Amino acid sequence: MTAGDPLLTVEHLTKDFAVKRGAFGGRSGVVHAVDDVSFELRHGETLAIVGESGCGKSTLARCVTRLLEPTSGRIAFDGRDITGLSRREMAPIRREMMMIFQDPFGSLDPRMHVGGIIAEPLEVHGWGDGRRIRSRVQELLALVGLSPEHYNRYPHEFSGGQRQRIGIARSLALGPKLVVCDEPVSALDVSVQAQILNLLADLQDELGLTYVFITHNLDVVQQVASRVMVMYLGRAVEEATVADLFARPRHPYTAALLSAVPIPDPDLARARRPILLEGDVPSPLNPPAGCRFHPRCPRARAQCSAGLPPIASFEAGHTAACHFPVGRWPLDDPADIARVEADA
Repeated sequence: MTAGDPLLTVEHLTKDFAVKRGAFGGRSGVVHAVDDVSFELRHGETLAIVGESGCGKSTLARCVTRLLEPTSGRIAFDGRDITGLSRREMAPIRREMMMIFQDPFGSLDPRMHVGGIIAEPLEVHGWGDGRRIRSRVQELLALVGLSPEHYNRYPHEFSGGQRQRIGIARSLALGPKLVVCDEPVSALDVSVQAQILNLLADLQDELGLTYVFITHNLDVVQQVASRVMVMYLGRAVEEATVADLFARPRHPYTAALLSAVPIPDPDLARARRPILLEGDVPSPLNPPAGCRFHPRCPRARAQCSAGLPPIASFEAGHTAACHFPVGRWPLDDPADIARVEADA
């Protein structure tokens, strides 16, 4: 592998869940949780995946780490196709890809002391004898800002932020290359969020980590991410660098999300016109035809329900799946829109 090669490559990933009802468990439908998602992540980058609840962010994260089996598609990690690997074949790769979970209390076994929680992956993978493992655990506690003397304490004796530090220490135990952070600060107070985000940034610099960062909070994205992928109802609708996305959103859904981000300047906040989306997110059991966002989109035209939008390229590395991207055709010019529809 060279420095420019991607650490993680995801191609056309799909994950469906069969929905069963009734006493005999008859199949009544399929939830399209993740639908044809592709992206690349290079060494040392942080890719933020954002969207409303239920858009498929966490399902995508669990498929990438093979905690869930994808329905179709391909996942390559560090140059190796891991899509069809067996549980035994995945074992050495799991040392290099770890997760930090959303709930810092629910993800820790309350019956185990902190030392045992962090030591568990070391023991499972045969990292060394008891003395070596204990030394490693104390080193990890210090690395995440906790005292090595906390080794024999239990999760209920810690605050939420401290518990998340324990979860981070556990995820780093085996020296992974990729860490998938599944909304790691959403359950924490704002001041504690900042501390955890700063810790993750410091660890990335110190250890050369690569992050997939799942969140619904665009304020957090600005602090942690190199690039952003926006998801809506199982599909990736836009991807760009953080600077490009915040300066020039191309998909109407992204523009609506950004319009809801609080602005600290009261004059700018009063001058901004928020984009209000009407209606609810459609059911993934029966997603709309064509662009899945069109029932709520203020720019939607007949073409939007007729077929899936193409992926259009804008600035370098900035793509969006939209028939009428923001900034390309003025919404208030019906003649221009009619011409584009006719050309299509």
